[in-house]
Amino acid sequence: MQMQEESRVENFTIPRFEKIPFLVHGFGTRYWKEKDFKKHSKLKNFRLLSLAQIHSNIVQYIEKYHDKEVKGDAMLTDRSLILLFIKTADCLPVLIVDESRKVIAAVHCGWKGTSKRVLQKAVQGMQISYGCNPISLLVAFGPSIGRDCYEVGKDVYKNFEEAGLSTEVFRDHPLRKEKYLLDLKQANRSHLLNSGIREQNIFSIDLCTHCEKYLLSFRRDKNNTGRMLSYIGISF
Repeated sequence: MQMQEESRVENFTIPRFEKIPFLVHGFGTRYWKEKDFKKHSKLKNFRLLSLAQIHSNIVQYIEKYHDKEVKGDAMLTDRSLILLFIKTADCLPVLIVDESRKVIAAVHCGWKGTSKRVLQKAVQGMQISYGCNPISLLVAFGPSIGRDCYEVGKDVYKNFEEAGLSTEVFRDHPLRKEKYLLDLKQANRSHLLNSGIREQNIFSIDLCTHCEKYLLSFRRDKNNTGRMLSYIGISF
């Protein structure tokens, strides 16, 4: 799906998530900044909480708001008016909600976190700590680098192989020897299915950050890029 940059799309949302009365969520584009949270009528009463993301499988359980940025790549909570947000610029942002138990999660999935099964660990945490049933969870994938643009080396392939993960998510690069194209979304989708998530409960915004100029891409712009903000919160 192509969009003109001048349209200034600020956020993408998932229609199924929008039907949940207590939930606020969004996948920000390059135009959505941290200061914009306070300008949005549905978000202005939330307190913002993020992580010092380190490409790990560390899951943080948020019992109350704190202004100290702790290390990790997944956050879970059942508390209201705390807005969990993660930062990406090619990596996959994932938002999860248990509609009946009012539990949410925000997960940052780069290739390192994916190889460490960070998404599976977040689902497991929701199950063990909050009593969530995986078949009831709704999951949303935000924009990330697409499978035709995500070039990785043999080290990444071997990392997945040594972790006992399927290497079917890799394709040989058509032009470069010992290089591969990684389908990051498919890798994480398979982790969800293996965790008991229903296929029909996985939603995705299938836009490539590397291709779309109104999205941010570290691979495309290197150190000149910022980070996009994806968020989820319980309003009451």
